[in-house]
Parts: sequence; structure tokens; C-alpha cells
Amino acid sequence: MTDHSQRPQATRSGNRPLAIRRWVQRHYFQFYSRCANWTFVQNVSAAPVSWRREHWVLGGAAVTAIVLTGFIVPTFAGATRQDPVPVTYTTVQIDLPQRPLDEADPAIAALADATAGGAPEWRVVRVKAGQSLSDIFREQGLSPNDLQRALDAQDDASALRRIRPGDEFAFDLATDGSLRAMRFDRGDAARVTLQFSGDGVQEAVQDRLVERRVQVAHGVVTRSLFDAGEQAGLSDAMVIKLANAFGYDIDFAQDLREGDSFSVIYDDVYREGERLRNGEVLAATFVNQGKRYTAVRYTDTNGETVYYTEDGRPLRKSFLRTPVEFTRISSKFSSGRKHPVLGYMRAHKGVDYAAPTGTPIRAAGDGKITFRGWQNGFGNTIIIQHEGKHTTLYGHMSRFASVKVGQRVSQGSTIGYVGATGLATGPHLHYEFRIGGAHRDPLTVTLPPPAPLPAGELARFRQQASPMLAKLQMVDGSRLAASGSPRPAGNG
Repeated sequence: MTDHSQRPQATRSGNRPLAIRRWVQRHYFQFYSRCANWTFVQNVSAAPVSWRREHWVLGGAAVTAIVLTGFIVPTFAGATRQDPVPVTYTTVQIDLPQRPLDEADPAIAALADATAGGAPEWRVVRVKAGQSLSDIFREQGLSPNDLQRALDAQDDASALRRIRPGDEFAFDLATDGSLRAMRFDRGDAARVTLQFSGDGVQEAVQDRLVERRVQVAHGVVTRSLFDAGEQAGLSDAMVIKLANAFGYDIDFAQDLREGDSFSVIYDDVYREGERLRNGEVLAATFVNQGKRYTAVRYTDTNGETVYYTEDGRPLRKSFLRTPVEFTRISSKFSSGRKHPVLGYMRAHKGVDYAAPTGTPIRAAGDGKITFRGWQNGFGNTIIIQHEGKHTTLYGHMSRFASVKVGQRVSQGSTIGYVGATGLATGPHLHYEFRIGGAHRDPLTVTLPPPAPLPAGELARFRQQASPMLAKLQMVDGSRLAASGSPRPAGNG
């Protein structure tokens, strides 16, 4: 029996290689037979045990090669990198001639002063309703003496004496709480800065760029005038100004109808590129129940600004049609009406306008107050004597404004506030219109016409109004062409 575990000893040197090859084939037969069919594409399910071992061996070899490559390549790259050659810079000082003191740049000097003294740290305060400037000074821990120094330092202290809610004041306080500077606006175009020191108060005025940007809007009434204005891009304040312009001809509480329309040219006030506030209605048309009204804003040579028709007649009448902003007419003019409190038939010689308590009541026209006090039935009452034989009465006021008997009042000025004094079931204004002592229905009475512009003013008015009227006609024409409606009758 032949022992295959021992290497054979060849008898001849020529047969030695052949003997070794045969021995190796016999000795490693099992290894060759097991590894001959290794592959990565063979179906694993055919030989799950042997394929799992083969994949682990080959996969481990591949991972080992990748890891070795990751270590060897960066090391080789770092070994071949060369550090950059340093660059040497040379600094040379140059002596420059000094600028004469009388030619010093004021901007640089101001910057130096601000740097040396510290830039102001402004504490901005916005005025609230009911606040006075003395209240603001007290809240900032400043003394009344500081306020008096600020008032005395200016020739025109109106911006400090007449402040309004929303105005802004800025204060720069030292570390000990003393006032170093104060800043505020004087009108739209000027910013005033007051510097306080032991030597006095120094005032500096900075001009600010103010511009008016003209806008055009058009709206159609579907639900309310304010809703139509919102759809047209108008603020509520601008809608009120639009209504005031036509308030002498249109009663927006009872005359407004669905389908009424308006076109308006107005402006907004911008300061240094930011919107500051609403401007004014420059020109507008309003179509109410098929009739077209036109209003053009014009300031005459005496400085009085009112609205005119397109042919130069003032829209402002001698009397307001309604002297209060009301919610509804609770009772009309009548020769016989059952009194809501007394309970029997009685003539109602005026118009009752229901409105919330405290609503301002305006003088219907220019005139002089002849009565201010209590009247039976009317409660707190004011009577105004106007030009000619016209008088007006205002009853049921909750309180009076700062007016007295004998004082002259202008049209639209506040004379009192809506209430329910006297014989009244709720807050409202009782308004009477009399001619020569005889009562007339305020809703239907023919009001005296206003005086037209004189010839010289009329030519100036037409020159200023013609561009705006042309723009309004273009807007109205395009809207009418789109809707196919006929042109309404005008008020000119």
C-alpha cells in the first residue's frame, strides 16, 4: 500500500519534476475540486452554504484593498505637496502735508465730535390720545424746566404747544438722566433737534424730502360706499373725504343706490420715500341714481380751499343738508305725528337723526349763536341765526361744545354732541330749519345758491382744473365704454 503522505523519492533525476507534480495533484485534489466552480453570478439558492463562505472571503479581500488604498493615497499626496513660498511685503511711510484748519471738512469734524462725545441714543416716544407734552416729559423723568427751556429756545414753538396723537418725540439722555438733546418734527418737511447744555439750547433744523404721489381709483357700489372704496384701494379716511366733497348734493345715508359709481384722483403724502399719511381728494366724479356730479379741489388767491363743479361753481352750499353723521332718520318732518313720549298727535317740525351718544353735531351754516341752554321737550338746545331770515335749531344734545351765546360759528364747526336729553326715547338729533320763523322740511327745502367764482378766479381755476378733468373724463369714458352704459347727466 502506497503512503501518499510522504513525498516519493525518485530514482532518477529526470523523473523528479513529474513525480512532484503528480504528488501535488493527488495531495490537493480536494482543494481544486472545491474551488473550481467559484463565481459571483451563480444562483445563491443552488448552493447556499458554499456560496456564503465564498462571498465573505472575496468581499473581505475587496474591503481590505479599499481601506489600504484610502490610507496610502493621501499619505503619498501629502508627501509630494510643497509649501508655498512666503511673500515679503515692505511698508513705507509717506509724509503728507496737513490740511489748513480753515479748510477742515465739516462732515469729518462732525463725525469726530460724535465719536468723541458718543452717538446719541434716541429714546422715541409716540404721543397717545389725551397726552400733553408735560406728561411725556414727566414720564421720561425730565423736569418742567427742561420743557420751558425747549419752548423758549424757538421762535415758532407751535409743534410743541399743539401736539396730536401719533406725533413722535425723541430724547437723548445722559447717564445721570439729564436731557442732552431732543428731536421732533415741525410739519412734514422739517425735523428739529435741540441740543441742551449749560450755555443754553441750540436748535438745528433738517429739511426732509416730502412728495405727493397722485393716484387714480374707480369703484362701483354693491354693498356700501366703504366696501366699494376698499375694493378700489381707498382707505376709510379717503372714502370719508370723498363723501364730504359731495356731501352738499348727495345724502349718502339715504340716497346711495347699488350700481352707483365713482372715479377719484387723490394723492398720498410720502416723506423720504415712505408713506406718511393720506393726502386729499383732488378731483372726483360720482354717479348717483343716474346723475353725474363733479368735484374739483381749488385754493383761491385768498388761501381758501373748497370744491367746485367743473364750470367753477362752489359745491359748498350755504347750509349743510345734514348736520350730523347719522345711522338712520328716526322721524321725518310732519304736520301730525303721535309723540313717542306724550302719546298724542302733535306736529313734528323737524327731522330726527338717530346717532350714537357723543356723535359731534355741526353747524349747518355760518352764523351767530342766539340761544344755548335748556328748552322743554328739546333738552339741551342751540339756535343759530344765519344770514337773512334763516335760523336752525339743534335739540336733545348730551352736552355743548365750547361755544357761547353771541359767538359766531362757521359751517361745519362742532357745536355739541348727540344725546337724549328732554323728551326723547333714545339718542338722536332733532334738527329744525326756519325761514322768517316758519318751519321748513330740512330734507326738501330749497337752499340758497352759493356765490360763483369771480372772472379772474374762474380763469385761474380753469387752468388748474383742466388736466384733472381730462383725466377723469378718460377714466369715466373707458368705464362707460366697457359697460356699454349711456353717459349720465352732470351737475355742471
